[in-house]
Amino acid sequence: MAKNAYIILEDGHVFCGKRFGADSDAVGEIVFTTGMGGYIETLTDPSYYGQIVLQTFPMIGNCGMIFADVESRKSYVSAYIVKEWCEYPSNFRLEQDLDSYLKEEGIPGIYDVDTREITRILREKGTMAAKIVSELPENATDGLADYKIKKAVAAVASGEKKIYNAKGDKKYTVAVYDFGDKSAIVKELTERGCEVISMPYSSSAEEILSLGADGLVISNGPGDPCENEEAIAQIKKLMGKIPVFGVCLGHELMALCQGGEIIKLKYGHRGANQPVKNIEAGIVSITNQNHGFAVKTESVACAGGVITHENANDGTCEGIEYTGLNAFSVQFHPIARDKKALYDKFMKLMGGAF
Repeated sequence: MAKNAYIILEDGHVFCGKRFGADSDAVGEIVFTTGMGGYIETLTDPSYYGQIVLQTFPMIGNCGMIFADVESRKSYVSAYIVKEWCEYPSNFRLEQDLDSYLKEEGIPGIYDVDTREITRILREKGTMAAKIVSELPENATDGLADYKIKKAVAAVASGEKKIYNAKGDKKYTVAVYDFGDKSAIVKELTERGCEVISMPYSSSAEEILSLGADGLVISNGPGDPCENEEAIAQIKKLMGKIPVFGVCLGHELMALCQGGEIIKLKYGHRGANQPVKNIEAGIVSITNQNHGFAVKTESVACAGGVITHENANDGTCEGIEYTGLNAFSVQFHPIARDKKALYDKFMKLMGGAF
């Protein structure tokens, strides 16, 4: 029989559920993701570092774990909350069940809780800290008000220089500033004939330029973008000297280095079903997102940028073009078929062939 466990929210709400995964306690920033699929990618996305992730879709784990689909070498979530987890997954690519994976990664899972009610609380009150415990302490919320995710990029980025060969004939060399990048970025670039040189987040602008790369991608990553002061200073030196494409955290860092401002969203955008409008084309696409911060719309013009995309739900900035600097960025992850055109746009910036 599964053991009981308690989810304690910073505002005092307590939910009792059952354990799966690792039999341990946890503390983190509790967030919800609305994707109806992609739980493997969610669990292995470095941008979830320090967060207790709640899935709004009611059943998770149907396909088990498929390691060809992971986004990084391990899971960075602090804990995992679902309504129901599938004990007997079925898929021709199945390699491991979800429960065993969480145990190996040391991540506690909680199921059989009212995930809709928790989501409603977070939508009304905003993202907050939470803890997972086996027994209710006398002062249940102690310490939660002081919880903050710190030094997130340092915790997830590899910190090593890595080289990935182009698939087929090599067309370009692309440097990737690694702030916790997902494997999808390297995959998209190498498939387009790019040799990819992944550089540590601590690299200087001079080190990046010395590679002689044709372009630079600034990757996604976790945490508060304003925390990366040194990286912001280095990116400022690079803007205008090399074609630049920023994704998610990279989008925010590019805005900051140009004088833009960042706001913290009430409960963020997380999931594979986030609507984004391409302003010039007048088309709304469904995108994959995972972020709790955004570029302040009113600051974009002052930063020398033009907004190219906006969130169809709340109007927040989702894309920026930096006129004259050969640079652009998007807040979402360009992994679905129609969003991959952004990589083609980047290829054109580097020289036109792709």
